[in-house]
Amino acid sequence: MTETLLSELTTIGVGGPARRYVHAGSEEEIVDAVRAADERGEPVLLLGGGSNLVVSDKGFDGTVIHVASRGMSLEDHGEFVILTAAAGEIWDDVVRYTVEQGLTGLETLSGIPGTAGATPVQNVGAYGTEISQHFESALVYDRKTTETTTFRGDDLDFAYRDSLLKREIHGGSPRYVVLSVRFRVERDRQSQPIRYAELARRLGVDVGERAEAETVRQTVLGLRAGKGMVLDRSDRDTYSTGSFFTNPIIPTSEQSRVPEDAPRYPVLDPHGEVDPSKIKLSAAWLIQHAGFDKGFGLEGEARKLAGGRVSLSTKHTLAVTNRGGGTADDVLAIARAVRDGVREEFGVTLEAEPVIMGLSL
Repeated sequence: MTETLLSELTTIGVGGPARRYVHAGSEEEIVDAVRAADERGEPVLLLGGGSNLVVSDKGFDGTVIHVASRGMSLEDHGEFVILTAAAGEIWDDVVRYTVEQGLTGLETLSGIPGTAGATPVQNVGAYGTEISQHFESALVYDRKTTETTTFRGDDLDFAYRDSLLKREIHGGSPRYVVLSVRFRVERDRQSQPIRYAELARRLGVDVGERAEAETVRQTVLGLRAGKGMVLDRSDRDTYSTGSFFTNPIIPTSEQSRVPEDAPRYPVLDPHGEVDPSKIKLSAAWLIQHAGFDKGFGLEGEARKLAGGRVSLSTKHTLAVTNRGGGTADDVLAIARAVRDGVREEFGVTLEAEPVIMGLSL
């Protein structure tokens, strides 16, 4: 039997062998694979695009289930449209499809790696939009009850990069296995109001104004590519998990702990309304101003941490990148140095965004 290495299935390119590997191309195959592993008493690791995962170099001593189901459909409800996507659909394909169909809502989430089924787990977001704002429901398999069930928005208790689905992941293994997701979008070739200042400037509009959805999509793709956040096998800066750290959220009353010129952003509730009791800080700004520049780990004393095999991106301080030959230990060596340095400088502890298997940060 050919050994399946997790390093070949993850965007950061680290991770040892899987004891057992299953390619699941339909809802039925996903559920059957999970049930079979549970009956054997084996740990389960669900793998979609592999873009949010750091696995130990020792590998995974259990069953890796590669969620590869496909399929999208639309239901017209007059004022809005419901898009259903199979869990294994490539997320950027979903976004591109909505824009091509003259639908608006997801365009600022263009270029995010991974699959549709992962988006509600992390409450994926970018450029002023979060999945929670357009989430309708998800069909999931509950490993505890061994039945399928449907979760709606309020059921998942969404928060910044968080949800009930994520909180029910234990030891990297989820209780709930997402089979398909339904999103509420609008029939309009104009985008949703632009909320993110950087994007608005690039589009030449004011915050709160709209632009053509296709133009917004292409602009977002350009912004992400400039930060090494769009997968490109010829560019080592894209061998990463995207943003390694989430932007920290602190009580508004404690914002004096960071300098006045540190960027601050509003925190949105699951319905897209501003929560005045909290503010979001820029992890990238904190990292840079704690003394970690782009390419940290490639030169000087910092090179000793991971031998130059892993470093911060040369384009963006928020990504930890595999420069070639890097290991999971190398990845965490760079990440720990950054986390500890930011905590020492600002008293803010950065939290890792990817799932880390077999290791601890």
